[in-house]
Amino acid sequence: MAADDPGRQRFGAETHRYGLAPPVPEAEIRAFEEAHGIALPREYRSFVAEVGDGPAGPFHGVLPLTAPRPEAGEEWAVDDEWREDRLPGRLAGPFPLTAPLPGPVRGPQAALTRGTLTLAERGCGVFLRLVLNGPCRGEVWQLDPDWGGFVPVSTGFHSWYTAWLESPWLKDQLR
Repeated sequence: MAADDPGRQRFGAETHRYGLAPPVPEAEIRAFEEAHGIALPREYRSFVAEVGDGPAGPFHGVLPLTAPRPEAGEEWAVDDEWREDRLPGRLAGPFPLTAPLPGPVRGPQAALTRGTLTLAERGCGVFLRLVLNGPCRGEVWQLDPDWGGFVPVSTGFHSWYTAWLESPWLKDQLR
């Protein structure tokens, strides 16, 4: 992908630079799960264990699992989301939704995002989150508090990530 976009024109490429961090060792993943009282959805877990711990991915890239982004001091809102996710009990909490919540989100977002892990930032305060608990477990939801609400965008991490890899933009570049 990087070879087909040397000028990093694709949205988010300037942030993630098409690079992948090394995979997270199994012991570190297990320690993360135990510390937070969760089991990561299989598709995401295998990605960080076998492919890499971000950042190459949709929008501004996939966030790392166990350590903050190296650029975390740049005051991006996504870094605050990343830190909040790691507060005690937050990831293990029940995901409160069983159906989409379209439209502007009123009230505190923290109550809506319990039981989810921030995957990426789309920009302008819009975040992609992986549901960790409940009937929607494994789905990727988009939180757009100002306009779009909190809605599912993919049935799982694999389909979400693959859609980015197979996006029309990339296909047009390869022709």
